[in-house]
Amino acid sequence: MALGMVALSAVTPARAADEPDLIFRRSTVFKLLTPNDKLATYGIDDPEVEGVACHFTVPERGGIKGWLGIAEEVSDISLACRQIGPIRFKSKLSQGDDMFRQRRSMFFKKMQIVRGCDAKRNVLVYMVYSDRLIEGSPKNSTSSVPIMPWGASDTVQKCGQFFSE
Repeated sequence: MALGMVALSAVTPARAADEPDLIFRRSTVFKLLTPNDKLATYGIDDPEVEGVACHFTVPERGGIKGWLGIAEEVSDISLACRQIGPIRFKSKLSQGDDMFRQRRSMFFKKMQIVRGCDAKRNVLVYMVYSDRLIEGSPKNSTSSVPIMPWGASDTVQKCGQFFSE
């Protein structure tokens, strides 16, 4: 039993990037007999950088297509990332690596949050965008997380030591 609990706790951090937490939804367009169009805000922890959390807001279509799960979602996505504890890098990373990926239509569109390092300023940079198989979307949002000490005894890691081109 105890071994099972340890195994489950070891899996939980990796799942954070797969399943964001729904924080809340707000209706934006009323539909009489089908679900409303909404804005939904989600929270997610960076699975490779301890101490960083991001929140993003996405539109969710209602109506018949939204209810059936076949509506293509629009590309308007906002992003905010913050330091929520001491920052610790779990492994070596590459500039522009995916931090999170989510399907935004039944077939060809996906949303991605990617991360990078501004080594000169010791800042983590996160960008969200959506793309399609044929044509991408220029709509995007960027958020920066300066790596700061978290408490008097915290030593600040340099992101440039953990990122490769």
